[in-house]
Amino acid sequence: MGDSFRTAASQPPPTKAFSSLGRRLVLATLLFCLFFTLAMVTWRTWLAWENNLAEMNSELALIDQVFQNTLAYAIWELDRESLDQQITSVAAAAPVGRVVLNILRPGQAPEVIELNRYAVGQSGVVPVLHRQLIAEPYAGAHEKVGELTIEGDNNLLWERLWSEARSIVITQLIQSLLLAGLVMTMFNRLVTVHVVHIARHLGELAPHTLKHHLKLQRAVNRQDELSLLEFQVNELQDNLYAHLERQHSDELALAASRDQMAELVEARTAELKAANQSLEALSRHDALTGLANRRYFDELKEIEFRRAIRHNTPLAVLMCDVDFFKIYNDTYGHMQGDLCLKEIAETLRSVFGRSGELTARVGGEEFVVVLPNVDAAQACQAAQRFRTSLAERELPHSGSKVSPFVTVSIGVAELDPETMDHFDQLLQRADQALYRAKHQGRDRVAL
Repeated sequence: MGDSFRTAASQPPPTKAFSSLGRRLVLATLLFCLFFTLAMVTWRTWLAWENNLAEMNSELALIDQVFQNTLAYAIWELDRESLDQQITSVAAAAPVGRVVLNILRPGQAPEVIELNRYAVGQSGVVPVLHRQLIAEPYAGAHEKVGELTIEGDNNLLWERLWSEARSIVITQLIQSLLLAGLVMTMFNRLVTVHVVHIARHLGELAPHTLKHHLKLQRAVNRQDELSLLEFQVNELQDNLYAHLERQHSDELALAASRDQMAELVEARTAELKAANQSLEALSRHDALTGLANRRYFDELKEIEFRRAIRHNTPLAVLMCDVDFFKIYNDTYGHMQGDLCLKEIAETLRSVFGRSGELTARVGGEEFVVVLPNVDAAQACQAAQRFRTSLAERELPHSGSKVSPFVTVSIGVAELDPETMDHFDQLLQRADQALYRAKHQGRDRVAL
């Protein structure tokens, strides 16, 4: 036993690529951090976009507040030089991408002044500010002199967004990498080192080393999963050592009584063989009548069917049913009914006793006879012989409506290879013939 234990313990592990638990944990952590980073970057970038839009709106409103009155006054005073300077100052402001000034003069077509920061028109969603320019030539007077449209700088808006997005991505990546590194370091120090130590200890186990207990090298004696595993491994070694000791003692005792046990096994084997033969006979034959039961009948019917098909020989089946047997049981009792079935079975054995003929009880009062190498005419003659033999026994049946004695109805069917490809079709044909025999008045043979 010790040699077998040593052989099993020294077998190398399966040659499969080693996969560290720590690396898998780090990979899972990185994947989680990746999805979390994507979600956070998306959310924070959207917030940054909204904040940039709001900030640019505020900047445009401030520019409008600064230049609105001076622009209106320059238009009213027809001060072209001042107007050009101010509109240029508005267009040069950082958040402004495009300025459109629409000057209204009574009796004249509106004059439009447009300044673009970029030669190519901007595309995208940018803040746009529309204001009416109102001049006050004297106290209490208000005159609309023009309209001012200020559009934000789309490129500046995206530059600010990308700057913040880069900062967000870098921050989230650094956090994820730090978290993964922390998880791997903690897992390696708290778990991986001790698991490797446990694996080495178990790999060195042998019958003579079972008393050497596992001792994890940890600075603090913690009560956790590893301490529980350490305790269970040591307890398993103690139990295995005690088991090996008991097994060694049992092997010595077994060797002393081996010859006696061999003789006893031989005797019991002979008894078991005889019992199996008896059980096999019981499993194949009906306990009441001694005829083949349904199970044995199902085994042999297909064999006879295939033999008849293969050799192109006739095959007939008789389906027999005791007439008014329920009334018989009600009149004479079930014990007398069992005796009646035994008499019928004895009659069947006396009529159909040739080699190859099979008689079976397949139901309460139903019997089947399989006749190899017999055609329909010969089967009908055999069925009539069975009816005659049963009538000669004169089994009383006062409840019968066709005879004062027990009678049977018999359906006969012959194999037709052209229309039948399994035995159940032949059996069904015999069952239909039995139905006709009952319908025609019972106590007869129907083909």
